[in-house]
This record gives sequence, C-alpha cells and structure tokens, in this order.
Amino acid sequence: MTKAFSGLATLFLTEMWERFSYYGLRQLLVLFMSAAVASQGFGMSNAEASAIVGIYGACVWLASLPGGFVADRMLGLRRAVFIGGVLISIGHLLIGVSTYLGVRTPFFTGLVCIVLGTGLLKPSSSAMVGDLYPEGGSKRDAAFSIFYMGINLGALGGQLVTGFLGEIFGWHFGFAAAGIGMFIGLATFALLSKFTLGDIGLERTGATTGMKLALCLFLLVICGLIAAGHIGYLTINPEKLQHEVGYLLVAIAVAYFCYLFIFAGLTSFERRRVVVVFILFFFACIFWSAFEQAPTSLNLFARDYTDRWLFGWQMPATWFQAVNSVFVIAFAPVFAAAWFAFSKKGWEISSPHKFAIGLLFTAVGFALMVFPANAILSTGGALKVSIWWLTISYILQTFGELSISPVGLSSMTKLAPHRFAGQMMGVWFLSDSIGSLIGGVAGGSIDPNRLEDMPKLFTVTAAALFIAAIALFALAPIVKRYLRVSE
Repeated sequence: MTKAFSGLATLFLTEMWERFSYYGLRQLLVLFMSAAVASQGFGMSNAEASAIVGIYGACVWLASLPGGFVADRMLGLRRAVFIGGVLISIGHLLIGVSTYLGVRTPFFTGLVCIVLGTGLLKPSSSAMVGDLYPEGGSKRDAAFSIFYMGINLGALGGQLVTGFLGEIFGWHFGFAAAGIGMFIGLATFALLSKFTLGDIGLERTGATTGMKLALCLFLLVICGLIAAGHIGYLTINPEKLQHEVGYLLVAIAVAYFCYLFIFAGLTSFERRRVVVVFILFFFACIFWSAFEQAPTSLNLFARDYTDRWLFGWQMPATWFQAVNSVFVIAFAPVFAAAWFAFSKKGWEISSPHKFAIGLLFTAVGFALMVFPANAILSTGGALKVSIWWLTISYILQTFGELSISPVGLSSMTKLAPHRFAGQMMGVWFLSDSIGSLIGGVAGGSIDPNRLEDMPKLFTVTAAALFIAAIALFALAPIVKRYLRVSE
C-alpha cells in the first residue's frame, strides 16, 4: 500500500504540473488569437480562433492513440512520460518567444510540439496509475479519483495564474507561466520516478522495423507541413479543416475498433470487454462534446456577455473556468468516498450507471444556460448577465465530469487487454479529441452578428445529453449482464 501510494504521489505531481501548463495555455488561446493586433493578438474572428482551439484540442487527445502505441511498443510508459514532458516544454518555449516577438510560425510549431508531447505523456501516466493497483475494484477507482484531483489542482493553478498574467500584464507572461509549470513537472518526474515506481512503466513489447520507419515518416511529414506553412506554400482554412478532421477522427475510431476485433488476436473474453469499452467511448464522446465548450463558447460567453465586475474590479474572463477545478478538488474525495461506501454496502454502481448520472448532471448545466442566452437575445446583445449563471452551470458540469472522467480512466485500465494498455488509454482520450473538435465548432455560435445561434446551441447540447443519459440508463443492466457472462 505504501509503495502504491508513493508511486501515485509521483504521478499525481507530474500530472498536476502538466495540467497546469495545458489548461493555463488552452484558456488563453481563443482570447489571444481573437484579440485585436493592437492588443498584441492575432486579430482572428471568434469562429476562426475557436476552430483552431478545437483542432488543437482534438489533436492533443488524438495523439494519445499513436502515443500510447509508441509507449507500449518502443519506449515503455516511463520513458514516454519523460520524452513527452521534454517536447511539451519545448513547445511552451516556442509559444512564449512567438507571442513576445509577434510572429506566428514558432507559435503554431509550439502547438505541434505540445500535441506530440502530450500524446506520449498523457496515456502513459494514466496507464501507470492503473498498474499501481493491479487488483482493480474500488481501490483503483478511488486512486483514479485522487489522481483526477491532482489534474484539477494543476488546472486550477494554471487557469488562475496564466489567466491573470495573460489578461492583465500581457499574453507572453501568461504563456511563460504555463511553460514554467511544465518544466517543474518534468523535473519532478525525473527526480522521483526511479525511487517510487519500481519496475512499473519499464516494460515494452517491442516494435518492428516497419513500425519504426512509419514513425520516422510521420515525423518527417509533420516537419514538411510546418516548413510549407512557414514559406507560404500551404494555406489552411481552420473552419473548413475542423470538419475534415472530424471525419478523420470518426474514421480512426471505427478503424481501430475493427482492428481490435479482427486482427488483434483477442480472446472471446477480451472481445466482450472491448465491446463495453466501445459503449463507454461512444457516450464519453457525447459528454466531452458538451464539456469541451469551456475554452470556446463558454469562454467567449464569459468575456462578451457576463457582468464580471466585483467590488469595482473586473474579474478576468478565464477565471470562470477555474470554477470547474475548484469543485473537482472539493468533491473528488467525496465522489471517491461515495463509490467506495456504496461498494462496501454491496451497492456496486456500474460504470455505465455512473456515466449516465454524469450525462444527466451535465444536461441540467447546459439547460440552465438557455435562460440567460434568451435574455441576451431579447436585448440584442446589450445585456450582461450575472456571474451565477455560468458558475452554477460549471458546478453541474463538474459533477458530471466526476461521474465520468475518473471512472472512464479506471474502466479503461480494468477492461483493456494488458498488451494494449497504453493504446486503450489513447482510445479513451480519442473521445475527448472528438469532443474538443465539436467544442471548437460550437465556439462559432457565440457571435454578436448571430445572437440567435446562442440559445439554439445550449438547447441542442442539453437535449443531446438528456437523450444520451436516458439511453445509457436503459443499456446499463444489459452491459452489466454481458460482462458477467464474459467472466
């Protein structure tokens, strides 16, 4: 128990600082890119900036799938975390330099580095948490809830610090703070991992020459695209690209699950578990499509339509996103204790039931936003609504997140065939990838020239979540019986 706890502490701190950097950067992106050039921004439209943030977020999570493969086969989980941290640190350095000098190529190159680094680090650290608790069950669920609290401690710190520095003192100060956070996380992992993780994360299953060549070709293509964009040979329309990326993500998900069923050599027992993974994956995509509107549509709603004046001081718009982190930190132990207490009393709540509860909480959170959106529409955009609308909506979304995200992480480690542990974490993060892309599309609905789209967005989002919750409540007993037969 002590060894598992010390290993969990190392991964907790590493993930906390990595999330400090990720969320600290992410919340500034749409505001920075849509800010006027005179305000040291890129002067993009809300729709274009939101599209880029959506594509970036989608690629961050999508990279977890090949990143998990590389970690499993070539690097081992522990080395993947370290190399990923190095790449993320380089990315933040490039972004800081870019915003200080006012040039774009290093900025987008830095985003690419962060995508690649997160693709290695994120699934690997989560998979190692699962390896610390091989017995599974409620202990593993509780460990992931604690791990998730670390994620949100980092997110809270990043959102408060980088948001304040970026909006008040200058964008490059906020971006620099995010980079410093990642460097601290990298140093923490390098110093503590060998003493606290034992042999966990050192195993790798081996890669063929063809796999290594494919990886080299992939990296060369990325370098070529960056170079082509720099010299002006390649021009990208972000709003058009986000739809094409959406089709690609769905195709990747379908192709990967087909590969698992047909070519991966799984046993009948393992295939049944992968069916459950697919069901959870599908409903997770719906949840993340709503939740990932935080850095786009809800962020712009906070900036443009929320009265942020408190006692003569205007609160940074980015601070609203910290509400989620505050309540995750406050309630993660409560949810973990609740799952454990129910289990001890013989009331084991299945993962599908927990997911359905989470979808229901999130649906209520978005249904609430329809009322201020209609009030703003009725005044032609002149009204600034109370901070409580967004605050309560974020709290309800947080309860949804706590019912889905840590449970999903735990379920992936429990249901995944051992040799696919890193890749199955990548599959889980692929659901967030799809959600981030849809969240980027949603950001275009917060536009002063199309106010009527705003209440429609929140209504459609809430309706989709309610329908998904009802469907999953109906499916949950069937899934539970299906798993019981497989065991």
